[in-house]
Amino acid sequence: MCWRLSAVFVAALLASPRSSSADTYVLSDDGGLGRDFDGIGGLSGGGATSRLLVNYPEPHRSQILDYLFKPNFGASLHILKVEIGGDGQTTDGTEPSHMHYEDDENYFRGYEWWLMKEAKKRNPDIVLTALPWSFPGWLGHGKDWPYDFPDVTANYVVKWILGAKKYHDLHIQYVGIWNERNFDVKYIKVLRNMLDRVGLKGVGIIAADGDWSIAKSMISDPYLYNSVDVIGAHYPGTVTVPQALKTLKKLWASEDYSTYNDAMGAGCWARILNQNYVNGQMTSTISWNLVASYYEELPFGRCGLMTAQEPWSGNYVVSPPIWITAHTTQFTQPGWTYLRTVGHLAQGGSYVALTDGKGNLTVVIETMTHDHSACIRPPLPAFNLTSQTATFNLRGSFASIKELQVWRSQFNFKTQKPSFFEKLTAVKLVNGSFTLDLAEDEVYTLTTVTTGRKGSYADPPPSARFPKAYKDNFDVQDPPFSEAPNFADQTGVFEYFVNTTDPGPHVFTMRQVVTQRPVTWTADADQTISVIGDYKWQNLSVTCDVFMENVKNGGIFVAARVSKGGQDVRRAKGVFFWVFVNGTYKVTSDIGGQAVLAEGKSGTEAFTWYTLSLTVEGQKATGMLNGKVLWTNSVQLQPPNGWAAIGTASFELAQFDNFSVVAE
Repeated sequence: MCWRLSAVFVAALLASPRSSSADTYVLSDDGGLGRDFDGIGGLSGGGATSRLLVNYPEPHRSQILDYLFKPNFGASLHILKVEIGGDGQTTDGTEPSHMHYEDDENYFRGYEWWLMKEAKKRNPDIVLTALPWSFPGWLGHGKDWPYDFPDVTANYVVKWILGAKKYHDLHIQYVGIWNERNFDVKYIKVLRNMLDRVGLKGVGIIAADGDWSIAKSMISDPYLYNSVDVIGAHYPGTVTVPQALKTLKKLWASEDYSTYNDAMGAGCWARILNQNYVNGQMTSTISWNLVASYYEELPFGRCGLMTAQEPWSGNYVVSPPIWITAHTTQFTQPGWTYLRTVGHLAQGGSYVALTDGKGNLTVVIETMTHDHSACIRPPLPAFNLTSQTATFNLRGSFASIKELQVWRSQFNFKTQKPSFFEKLTAVKLVNGSFTLDLAEDEVYTLTTVTTGRKGSYADPPPSARFPKAYKDNFDVQDPPFSEAPNFADQTGVFEYFVNTTDPGPHVFTMRQVVTQRPVTWTADADQTISVIGDYKWQNLSVTCDVFMENVKNGGIFVAARVSKGGQDVRRAKGVFFWVFVNGTYKVTSDIGGQAVLAEGKSGTEAFTWYTLSLTVEGQKATGMLNGKVLWTNSVQLQPPNGWAAIGTASFELAQFDNFSVVAE
């Protein structure tokens, strides 16, 4: 790209506002304006995608948060969407519910409360929205479906919204409807009625946070129509459907992106941020996910706007999507309005323009090629894009603008020397016009807003693997979060616990608290499990004190070389050392407990503390109970590497203490 601002070129512009080789585009409000802009957001959850962020030491944790939320610094996000934890596996892990059981309420579990407050601290105007991806099992009444008793489920969600306000002074502005399989019209109406009845008329409903199918029902059902504020779709591929447009409701890409956050992922993000409106009239796009703060080997590793997956080292990566986000977010705000004069460039790419109605104008242009802007879903249809020259004529109330600030990102895939969010010399308009030479794979912002900034901090510490020697005794009084650092719950929920019945060394423990299979859209395991450590570990020893509370058929395990997590956890392989309340032990190579390597008598029982140790070295594995060898086995152990883990044989209460791992 080069600006055509030589004296000869300016003279030519004065003679004629259009270059003979340039395609011309008019930006005007003469014919009225388009839809109101609702903002760009990031999604924490769906699930457990911010799990490692809370463990970061200062100042690195605050720096990461600044890159995400601080206005005129980094991504400067307008919207934060969070998961209403439901105890169930929802992609990369579980998030705890505020109501594990019907008679249980606790509004301090998990880290989403903290994250929302940190976002608000940086941007008091940030829009907060929430969605349950799973539900505690008691809401399903024995079924894998939460809506048979809509009053009960609506009350559960409303309590979370009320708890956010009462305990954290957080005003939730929108709540979504779980729609991984189908939407429930009766539930939506019940929820709207209940929100109104308890004084939450200002909380909008996003339905059916998944696809456009609810639009048809809304058109034929006035009460449903009035109950829904936003039609939200997941991964819409920049297009909508006629019925959704016909409703005249706000249309959001309420979950989008899900793409590895390298330059090509940034290309996906650049294209859909513009084209979700150009093609589909969507006025908000929310990235899944906000920040990749989970073990990279879990599903969709590094599919966040930036990466923060090493709290033990403090390292984080300000990935390219952060700066692509800034092209829009730093120069617009919710409440601005799209111009009707937006569209596609003649040789490929797109442009949008927005105004605050007070004389400010922001134009965002992208020229992303097909092969450098594919998102992980849906498939991207073929299209051609070539370098081009474009002239933009400002008309209507914008005709008097004399100067625009310019920010540019060049991906430079051929040279592998990208330049993101670079501030250029302001462009002087001549007769309300400016001309650009647009190369392939570029993003521009031209704006009257002068507050843009590419924020920066000193480089974070270098990347490092998880410590080879690690231990945690969980002895934290009044812990800041309900879960222990670095443990990534994959099925079940493992929380800090104060054991008031034990005056001995096990007063502060970690406890698995989910006693009934949650209602969830993905395949969890029949056993609860929390993983930790370095996925590349091969030879290691895992030790943990364990305490079984299920008298009838309780069981508990430690494991090594665990190969799967997230929505694939049911297929996890490794070495699992189990003991049971019936006095037996078992060693298996799968989490399901079917591939048995060894078994026998252990003498274990409920309500007694035991120390389990598992050592895996090469093709040999050894298990110890209270310091004595219980079994040893030399077999073909597969897989060759994986995480350490703890867990239980079913959804049951159990406690863990004095966890340690030593790896070679």
